Amino acid sequence: MTTSAPGSDPQPTPSTNAYRSTNAGPNKNANTGTSADDRTPQAVLQQLLDGNDRFVQGKALRPHQDRDRLSSLTQGQAPKAVVLACSDSRVPVELLFDQGFGDVFVIRTAGEIVDMSVLASLEFAVEGLGVSLVVVLGHESCGAVKAASEAMSQGAVPESFQRVLVEKVAPSVMVARSEGHTTTDDYEKQHVRSIVDHVVGRSPEITAKLADCTVGVVGLRYLLENGQVEAVTARGVAMP
Repeated sequence: MTTSAPGSDPQPTPSTNAYRSTNAGPNKNANTGTSADDRTPQAVLQQLLDGNDRFVQGKALRPHQDRDRLSSLTQGQAPKAVVLACSDSRVPVELLFDQGFGDVFVIRTAGEIVDMSVLASLEFAVEGLGVSLVVVLGHESCGAVKAASEAMSQGAVPESFQRVLVEKVAPSVMVARSEGHTTTDDYEKQHVRSIVDHVVGRSPEITAKLADCTVGVVGLRYLLENGQVEAVTARGVAMP
């Protein structure tokens, strides 16, 4: 499976529909205690961005990280977002968004590449857990993107299973180069766009929830030098 070449990003539109838990009445989530209004795609995006601001400023609150919180989740989970991120050890999702137990459903693969199991996991988060935001998180100095770029420029293709990573990421590099981009930063951003396009294009469930404004999809890129996340693309939400 390869990532699809992205088209132009649709104009993001804010969502007004809220997620409603079936376990805690019409307006309250049993595991988080948050109201339905706090679970809209736009509200959840803002919560993640606010958490990243705290992380960057060294003012992390470290919410939901005590034993009481953990105990409250033994009967189930109700995360507010699903994050598809790179497996890179320098990209700790919960830390950089200042989140805790049960707040985010995290899927990690090298280069945040997508296969059928990843798509199934994303759809489980959306359909089964009721998350209202899908995040594709790339990052600065991504080894998978670098390997794909070098393979195309120098013919340095790995002979092991790591070759799959190059094959999955190379289309993103090709698209970026076809548009005149030449830097690794450009390739990384394009790869995030390609993955967002691929997820939306391959999942009817996510596409349907985008259409009825109950789910938003965003592409972000994490900067290792300062810990900040930057916006790359957005569907169904407006980047602040």
